[in-house]
Amino acid sequence: MKKLLGVLLMVLFILGCASVPLEITSIGKTEYEVVGEGSGSAVGIMLFELIPIGQNTRFQRAYNAAVNSRGGDALLNPVISENWFWAYVLNGYVTKIKGTVIKYKK
Repeated sequence: MKKLLGVLLMVLFILGCASVPLEITSIGKTEYEVVGEGSGSAVGIMLFELIPIGQNTRFQRAYNAAVNSRGGDALLNPVISENWFWAYVLNGYVTKIKGTVIKYKK
């Protein structure tokens, strides 16, 4: 019984720590129009210091929010900042990204 519990806890720990790599799109086209400054943010939470909620994708979500804030296709010169907050049962992480939003010419 102890072995089964140990294996179950190990599997939960491994699955809870998996995430996808952050993909910031490089500028593939040389012709683009500068739309303006954009910013976006996303929150991730660690519940009981163990269960990630929105934690693994928060950088990508913040980047996408910054690009979509001005209706663009990519972001030039991104500036990333992060703030943390604490509550009794969770830790929160707020990621903010701002930069110059561009839209590719067709």
